[in-house]
Amino acid sequence: MSVPKLNGVLETALYVDDLKLSLSFYKKIFEFETLHSDERLCALSVSNKQVLLLFLKRASNAAIVSSGGVIPPHDGDGDLHLAFSIATSDLEQWKNWLRDNNIEIESEYKWTRGATSLYFRDPDNHLLELATPGLWIIY
Repeated sequence: MSVPKLNGVLETALYVDDLKLSLSFYKKIFEFETLHSDERLCALSVSNKQVLLLFLKRASNAAIVSSGGVIPPHDGDGDLHLAFSIATSDLEQWKNWLRDNNIEIESEYKWTRGATSLYFRDPDNHLLELATPGLWIIY
């Protein structure tokens, strides 16, 4: 028996202290569309292909029981990391956009395969990365 095929990563989750503040940040900086929002979580569309879930910390540490079944409990804490892919031609525009929005670029890193990464923080101190092609052998 072979491993069934995966189609990709659909959702990535971050856990935040202030859902409204984080939602405001991600909508302003990335202009993500809101797919769903309530007092526990917000689901944001990333390039109409993936979903970024912002969960209020400690709001999902009990099972959610509904007519559809049970969503097991989960939660997270600490400074997490995620990267967004960008075109090389958009790198300078991103640098300017972040600076214009008072977002400190913590680091700019040049990778051996030719990629460049910009690192900065969200309101919860999660490390965000904007990466151009050439970072990985598959990207």
